[in-house]
Amino acid sequence: MATTARVKWVEGTRFVGESGRGHAVVMEGMVPEDGVAIGISPMGMLLLGMGGCTAIDVVMILQKAREKVTDCVVEIEGERADEIPKVYKRIHAHYIITGHGLKPSAVERAIKLSAEKYCSATIMLAATAEITHDFEIVEAD
Repeated sequence: MATTARVKWVEGTRFVGESGRGHAVVMEGMVPEDGVAIGISPMGMLLLGMGGCTAIDVVMILQKAREKVTDCVVEIEGERADEIPKVYKRIHAHYIITGHGLKPSAVERAIKLSAEKYCSATIMLAATAEITHDFEIVEAD
């Protein structure tokens, strides 16, 4: 399966990336001289991609297990190497799963399946980074 993307230079270290589906995002390599960064860094995009990939997995797995999930937030923190290439050395994902009567074992299973089997982004980043995770469950109103 092929995926396409296009990245076009705007100015300085600012670029616009566009997916093959036509969705655009502004990326910025360094904070510009005016001090106003309007784009996310490309490395930040990697963390967002991982977060989106695993969040989709976790919600779908919980729904398939007939868990009553109403919200999913993944807070990700990455630590990069000091030397070039400044790859991610450690990434921690904290899942905040909201729902009605969610079973901790079901949430833990969904996160583990995502991390070890389904989330391409997590598995790819795990080639260079130690990836850890934890979770909390919030009872929905």
